[in-house]
Amino acid sequence: MTIRNTLRDHGQRYRPRMACLKKVEKVVLEMQDPKTGVKSQPQRLVITTIPHAITGEDIIAWLADRFQIDAQEAKNLGTMLVALGYIYPIQDHKRLVIKPDASLYRFQTPYFWPAQQWPVEDTDYAIYLAKRNIRKKGLLELHEQEQYNRLHKWMNHKWDFIVMQAKEQYRAAKERKKPDRVVFECQERAYWVVHRPPPGTVSGMDYGLDRRIDPNGDEVTGDFLLFSGRLVKYCATYKSHDPFLSRSFPSNPWLTDDATYWTLNMPNVEMPTKMRVERWTFSFGELLSDPRGRNDFRLFLKKEFSGENLAFWEGCEDLKWGAAATMREKAEQIYKTFLARGAPRWINIDGKTMEVTVKGLKHPHRYVLDPAQTHIYMLMKKVSELPQQVASKTRSMMVPCFHTCFYSADAQLEQNARTRRPSLSPIVLRQQEQELKAKMAASVDITQVMSKLSKQGKEVPPPPPPRPPTKK
Repeated sequence: MTIRNTLRDHGQRYRPRMACLKKVEKVVLEMQDPKTGVKSQPQRLVITTIPHAITGEDIIAWLADRFQIDAQEAKNLGTMLVALGYIYPIQDHKRLVIKPDASLYRFQTPYFWPAQQWPVEDTDYAIYLAKRNIRKKGLLELHEQEQYNRLHKWMNHKWDFIVMQAKEQYRAAKERKKPDRVVFECQERAYWVVHRPPPGTVSGMDYGLDRRIDPNGDEVTGDFLLFSGRLVKYCATYKSHDPFLSRSFPSNPWLTDDATYWTLNMPNVEMPTKMRVERWTFSFGELLSDPRGRNDFRLFLKKEFSGENLAFWEGCEDLKWGAAATMREKAEQIYKTFLARGAPRWINIDGKTMEVTVKGLKHPHRYVLDPAQTHIYMLMKKVSELPQQVASKTRSMMVPCFHTCFYSADAQLEQNARTRRPSLSPIVLRQQEQELKAKMAASVDITQVMSKLSKQGKEVPPPPPPRPPTKK
C-alpha cells in the first residue's frame, strides 16, 4: 500500500537547487579545513562538553575574511548555511539563523546534507516525533503535536511499527555517552527543522515559482500579530463613523445629490453632531484634527490659563506645512513669542528640549521645533480627562446621531447600490436638451403659422399633397 503525503508537495523538496548546493558544499569543506578553516574546540554547555564546537562570531569573521565582505553580508551568508542545514545550532533550534556572539554551532554530518537527495518520508518523520514524544513525555511543541496527531491518524494501520522503531532508537540513544547523545539529538532536530519547518517560517529548501512560502517575505512574528490586533480594533472602532459602511442621515452625499450631510459636518459648524463629538473621545489627535473640537479645547485651556500651549502647537504646524519662503521668519516669530526670555506667551518646557530647540534655530528648517512641539503635545494630552470633559460640555447643544451602524459592511454596500442615484453626465444632458428642442419644433401647428403669414400679406405656398398609402 502506497503512503501518500497529506500535504500537497509540488516537488521542491525532491528537486534541490543542485548548482547552489554544490557551491555551498565547497565553502563548507573549506571551513572544516584543520589549518585554514574555522577553529573548533570543545565547548562547555551547562555541564556537558560539546566536542568540535564553533561560535557564531568565528563563523562570521571567517566568511568576512575569506570573501572580503562586510560583517552584515557575512552574517547573511552564514544564515543561509544554517538555513540549508550545513551548520546547525546547539542551543536555539527554533530559528535557523547565525548569531554574532558566542552561541555554539557544529558542522552537519554529510549524511544529512541536502545534496544527498534521500527522500524525506513521512514515516521517518513520524518515528522522530514518536521518539521525541517518549523523551519529552508528551510535552511537544504546538506544531509538532499537530503533526504528530495528523500522522497518527493517517498512518494508524502501521503505528505500532512506528512506535516500536521509536522505542528501539530511544533505547540505543540512552546507551551512548552524554556528549554524543546531545550532538546526535541536535543533528536530527536541525535536519527536521530544515525539511519540516514550523508554520510561518521560511524554508531554505523551497524554490521556484511554486514555492510554498515567499523567501523574501517577513516571518510572522509577535509584532505582526500585535499590529493585526490593533488594526482590527481600529476598524471596529471607526466602522460606525464611516459613511460608506454605515447609514448616513438624511442621505449619503457621495451616492446622492443631497449635500445636507456635508452641511451638518462643516469644519466650524455651530452645533456638532453626536457622532462627531464621539470621535473626540477616541484619541487626543482626533480632537486636535477637528476645527470645531480644537475651538472648544481652546476655550477650555483659557479657563485653565494655559492657552499658549495650543497656540504654540498651532504655530509649529503652520511652520511645518507652510510656505518655504516664510519659514525663517515664522521660526523667529515663534521663538520671540513663546521661547525667548520674557516672551509674552512663554511656554514651560524642560532645559534639554530648550537647548536642542535653540541650537536648531540657528539653521531653521520645517521640523526644527518638533522636540518642543512633542513636549507640549504630551503636556496638553495629560490635562485631566479633557476629551471627555469637552464632549460632556458639548452634548447639551449637539445634533442627534446622523448615521448609525448597519448590520454589516456587505449589506450596507448592497443597500447603497440599490439606492444610488448618480448625477447625469453633461453630454447626456446636452443630448436631452437637443431632443427636447426637436420635439418642440415638431409639435408646432402648421395652420397657425400659415395664418400669421397670410395676415402679413405674404404668399403662402400651398401645402404638399398627401402621399398615397404604401402597400404592404
